[in-house]
Formats: sequence, structure tokens, C-alpha cells
Amino acid sequence: MKNTKIIIISKVLVLFCLFLDFEIQAQTTRVDSILIDFHDNKNVLVASHRAAHQEYPENSIKAIEECIRLGVDIVELDIRQTKDGEIIIMHDSTVDRTTNGKGKVDELNWNYLQNLNLLFKEKETSEKIPSFEDVLKVTKGKILIDVDFKASSVDAISKTYALIKEYGMEDQILFYLYDYEKIPLLRNINSKVKIMPRAYSKRDVKRIFKYDSIYITHIDAGFYKATLMEKMIQQGSRVWINSLGKYDDMEKNKKNSGFDRLLEKRYVNVIQTDLPEELLSYLKQKNLHR
Repeated sequence: MKNTKIIIISKVLVLFCLFLDFEIQAQTTRVDSILIDFHDNKNVLVASHRAAHQEYPENSIKAIEECIRLGVDIVELDIRQTKDGEIIIMHDSTVDRTTNGKGKVDELNWNYLQNLNLLFKEKETSEKIPSFEDVLKVTKGKILIDVDFKASSVDAISKTYALIKEYGMEDQILFYLYDYEKIPLLRNINSKVKIMPRAYSKRDVKRIFKYDSIYITHIDAGFYKATLMEKMIQQGSRVWINSLGKYDDMEKNKKNSGFDRLLEKRYVNVIQTDLPEELLSYLKQKNLHR
């Protein structure tokens, strides 16, 4: 009888542990796994330029959802502000190239822009220009966002940060900063948002690292030096580089050639590309991605 009770108690404990493990997994989002990778600074992370625009209109909700489906780590999106203050996703200063409309974003109202259709390979689609809030709703808990901020006003920055805070997504944002001297301004607004400063030279890197908590830095291949990059990683920063253009073009002409060449720069551990699916496959084969 005593042995029977012990067996029953053991089975109950096993079932409880299985239930607890299931509950923990259920509460863990996909973005949690990405963030663990991000801070471990080991695996190479993939950033998709203007979302997955090979299959869908650039900067569209469908293109963002495709990034999530593929398992991309970071989606790069362009932020602008309309005439009436809405924060939207649009690369160009005008809507001429990417929609069936005309005009400058900052001279048009959101009501007008909402009625436009995005183009894909110069053909009209049913996809609409997303607001930044639309994007946050779709991406929460699923992917990191590289906010390529192309608006110019402090009001636009404040509204963007307010939305990020409202949705509790500070941990998912990499705020791309063209001018690292604005780091204090952004941190005064919300210190929880990760800033990704742009370095144009070795001197810029040294100046950027006078600031605390720089977790990622965008560099150019032109001034890549292994010793400098190693120091950046030792200070807790990831090294972001673009495969856009040269390396992506090499890859299109001959499989693995562009990515092989890029990863000769062995301290690079975030790559922005126009070929996210191909890069993910390449990195997994090399055991460089989860």
C-alpha cells in the first residue's frame, strides 16, 4: 500500500511538472527567443530590409507577416509623419513610387493616404499603407523592429515613442539613429528603447562608446577592422552590417558567394539583407542561426 501511494504521488508530481513546463512555454513569446540570442551575442541575426519585399509590397503588413513566417529576427521599417501628425510606414518622402497616389507624405493627410493602394512590381495591390500602430499590433511578441526614423520633428519622435510605450514593446525596438549625438535626447524620452547608432568611421565608433548601454552599432564594410569589432563585442554591442547591394548581388549571381565573402568579416553578427530567406537558410547550414 505504501509503495502504491509513492507511485501515485510520483505520477502526480510528473504531471504537475509537465503542466508547469507547458505553462512556461505558453507564456514565452517568439521575441523572447530572439532577445536571448540578441543579448548572448553569439548567433548571427537576420534583418529584412523594408520587410519581405521580394513577395509583397515593401513596408506592407503582408511583407512584415512574411518575415515573421520565415523566422526573420529583425524587420527594418521606415517611419514618416503625415501632415496631420499620423506616424506611418513609408520609405520615400513621396508616395509616387510605392502607391497609386502622388504627393509628399508630410503634405498629405492620413485620410487621403489610407485610401491609396501599395504597388508591387509597379502593379497595384489591395495592400494599404500601414500606420506605425498597425505594425505594432501585428509584431507584438513576434519580431524585433528596426525603426529607420525618417521623420524630422521632435513631435514625431515623441509620438513614436508614446506608441511603443503604449503597446509595451520597448524591448522589441531598435531605434536607428543617424546622428549619435542625439542619443541623450532619445534616452530622456524613454531610456528602455535600444538605440542603434550609425557609425561612419572608426572615430565615430570610439565616440559612440563613450555612451553607456550601446547594444548594437551599425557600421560600414569600408572601415571594418577585426580588432575594433572585437572591442565592440567585448563592450556588449552587436555589429550590424548591410549585405544590401554588393553582397546580395553576388549572392544572386552565385549561391553562397556573397554571404561567404561577407562573413569573412567574422565579428559581424547582424546582417541586413534583401534576401532574408536565402540568408536564413545559409546561416542555419553553417550553424550560425538557431
